[in-house]
Amino acid sequence: MKLSDLITSEILRMLNESEQQTAEIQRNEFANLMGCAPSQINYVLSSRFTPEHGYIIDSRRGGGGYIRIKRVVMNHSSAIMHIINSIGDSIDALSTRVLIENCVQNGLVDKDTAKIMLAGINNNVMRRVAPESRDVLRAAILKEMFLVLL
Repeated sequence: MKLSDLITSEILRMLNESEQQTAEIQRNEFANLMGCAPSQINYVLSSRFTPEHGYIIDSRRGGGGYIRIKRVVMNHSSAIMHIINSIGDSIDALSTRVLIENCVQNGLVDKDTAKIMLAGINNNVMRRVAPESRDVLRAAILKEMFLVLL
């Protein structure tokens, strides 16, 4: 498992154990615990814990500072519409995988549906499309898949 995945798993574990769906970390201490540079924590937070993925990040800098990650809880239809709107005009393969994995973790999509979604828009399928069009086509297909879930 990659370091980014381990960091993500630890933050998700903290969120799942919290009644308030909130995890609070001190970046440097958390980086030491995970055996990585603090910038790696920043990367994971900025790529996997975004509002588009259903999270709000709050932070305070300086001594005694913290980073607070909060999972936003929405009803099924609102969450799906939020996801559709957050996809935009294009989405790359990694962002798609993370988005669908988050949907599974949040109970919006079951594992079998997620596998089918990922199979339909993976890089192997998209290689038949011109490289400059892949992410645009992937976004359009992904939006339609989520619309079916409404």
